[in-house]
Amino acid sequence: MAKNKLNKNWLHDHINDPYVKLAQKEGYRARAVYKLKEIDESEKLIKPGQVIIDLGSTPGSWSQYARNKLAGQNGGGIHGTIIGLDMLPMEPIADVHFILGDFREDNSLNQLEQILHGRKADLVLSDMAPNLSGVGVADAARIEHIIDLAIEFARAHMKPSGALLVKCFNGIGYTQIIEKFRNEFKTVSQKKPKASKDKSSEIFLLGKTLKNPL
Repeated sequence: MAKNKLNKNWLHDHINDPYVKLAQKEGYRARAVYKLKEIDESEKLIKPGQVIIDLGSTPGSWSQYARNKLAGQNGGGIHGTIIGLDMLPMEPIADVHFILGDFREDNSLNQLEQILHGRKADLVLSDMAPNLSGVGVADAARIEHIIDLAIEFARAHMKPSGALLVKCFNGIGYTQIIEKFRNEFKTVSQKKPKASKDKSSEIFLLGKTLKNPL
């Protein structure tokens, strides 16, 4: 019974969520788009001509937003390159390259290199999150692992002057993650967009300019 009540409460909150309604109205695939939009508007992250890589891109709302920012005024193509990677399939988005697979594996990396043609990313986005178990220590380790992977990816595929934006959770292990970011990037800021639910510990970390590029 408790679980059913929980599901009903979630459904009620979801249906009445203003960001869910706005996403449906504006044609975005998920409310998460407004987290990126708010951060982008304050930080001016996405600019025409950039190479943007979206890790864990499915269902695609962040790639949709980036695509709209890079779109020409008269429609018809984009000024820049957007590449989404995910282990889950993603419905196609116009002008967005999508690689289905694990970005740690050679097959995905080979596809990535073919699209990049020797270029590096200006911006790496990661809205990735592990499946949380509710066991604090185990979840903290999973979150840290995913962020380590995003940092490692950025070091390999991002311009030294680039930026990495990752989803994180403020809880056990958070200070260590912030410390890692400070070791890697010259500028580090913490972002809690309005579209992040108040009761959620979700927070975004933005690192700009690698300290020790490869």
